[in-house]
Amino acid sequence: MFYNNQEDIKKDKYQDSLKIIGSLSNLFSDSDVPYLYYRIAEKIFCNSFSANDLSRGDVALDAIKDDIGIGLKTFLEGNNKSFQKVAEFNKDKCLYEDKSPKQLITIVSELRNKRIAFTENLYGIDQSIYHCVIRDENRFKIHEENMSYVDIKNIVDVKKIKNSIRFNDGVHDYSFNISKSTLTKRFITNNPLHEFDVQILANPLDDIRNCILNNDLFYSSNCNIMDTVYLPLYGKKKIVYEKSGLNQWNAEGRVRNENEVYIPIPANVHKKSPSFFPDRDTPFNLKLPNGNTLQVKVCQEGSKALMSYSNRELGKWILRDVLLLAEGELVTFDKLQVLGIDSVRIDKIDNSTYEINFASLNSYEDFINS
Repeated sequence: MFYNNQEDIKKDKYQDSLKIIGSLSNLFSDSDVPYLYYRIAEKIFCNSFSANDLSRGDVALDAIKDDIGIGLKTFLEGNNKSFQKVAEFNKDKCLYEDKSPKQLITIVSELRNKRIAFTENLYGIDQSIYHCVIRDENRFKIHEENMSYVDIKNIVDVKKIKNSIRFNDGVHDYSFNISKSTLTKRFITNNPLHEFDVQILANPLDDIRNCILNNDLFYSSNCNIMDTVYLPLYGKKKIVYEKSGLNQWNAEGRVRNENEVYIPIPANVHKKSPSFFPDRDTPFNLKLPNGNTLQVKVCQEGSKALMSYSNRELGKWILRDVLLLAEGELVTFDKLQVLGIDSVRIDKIDNSTYEINFASLNSYEDFINS
């Protein structure tokens, strides 16, 4: 697991930060159970343990540290065996609607497993876990467990109960909500790694006001991303063309390397963000999610392609390291859809430094239409 192997000073910082946020619960609720918004929990975790925040990455994990992928969750203690959402498949209904309960949960389980594997390949992760902050009366509890793949071959006890399908894979209980397209897993949390009290302030707004005014505090933005665009991994009508884009290696006219690819840059992107990319054929650095950096450029007529300076490096990363395709195997939209992606997000850090990550289905359309 992760928590017990961290330095005491980092665990103390984590605990103190959670206590501070929990103490402000009366801003949001009158309950004796401290309130903790999941986005704040993610930020506190990454800040305390110097973890890489993946929350903008549209992937199956929220953070990574020391080759460990971490799914972060916070929920009420309840009976110590509650079902919590672990995946959502709203955009994949066409793959499983009108199927029998057993067929449906088999497809959903395959999608879940492939997306965990995709994320682990993308970031070079050796192990994935859940790190949970359990909310109890005036207390927080820390729970961790492995993020297991669904053992599809051992699925038993498939039962449809109203709008849900419950099943067990020999290790965990799962439930799929048909109308919400969400997969939940039962978390057994009666043996926490650590727990501590949270003192909820009676009048937190007054305390915050006094603290700020008495110490003349002020806040400023410190965002290091200048701008962001989304690029599609497909062409018109959501087709990954067989001889261009991610399948450029298959184009005719000359001998090509099996890893030769480019990412399309539609004219709409240049119209929407005309100064986002450097001029054509001007090199710049592109940081990958695994920490490596490629030198890339915008090229081709109309600046319609993003390629690595060695036109095989980008393809090796996408085709071999992440998608795990064999040489000569075409990329198709169906293969991308199974992984829940069809675009990439490019973040501009400065005029010579950019970052890339995969983005969920319809991200490019949402960006263009926003």
